Amino acid sequence: MTPPAEPVIRPIADGDVAAVIALWHAAGVTRPWNDPEHDIAFARRGPHSAVLVADAEGTIVAAAMVGEDGHRGWIYYLAALPERQGSGLGRAIMEAAEAWLAGRGIWKAQLLIRTENTAVRGFYEHLGYARNPTVVFQKVLETDRPGEKSD
Repeated sequence: MTPPAEPVIRPIADGDVAAVIALWHAAGVTRPWNDPEHDIAFARRGPHSAVLVADAEGTIVAAAMVGEDGHRGWIYYLAALPERQGSGLGRAIMEAAEAWLAGRGIWKAQLLIRTENTAVRGFYEHLGYARNPTVVFQKVLETDRPGEKSD
């Protein structure tokens, strides 16, 4: 039996959007008040953000959104297909996101973990991420978005 080919990590293409959204839903990283299609379109509209995918022979098996604000880098929606979790895909897509940031001169990568998502903390700690002693504040500016609320 031939082992599966190593996935190729690349920027998202137009034809990948539905598969990425399905992956994010399957992995449980979406919330009803966050529209992943809107977020993908927003990330793709300029040079300061991107969506990266791991493509295994035409199947999107992992994805992450990455962006930078000129000072810090941020990683969102990092996920692998549930049946492929634990196979190194999360690490690979995270390394690609970090390389994307480093290639733009960004020296610090940050991410947000929902308080209830305790299972993923060990994954990020294993990759060298540590809890930061800060508090995140937010204000929703688009009040007309249906169902919008704090993450």
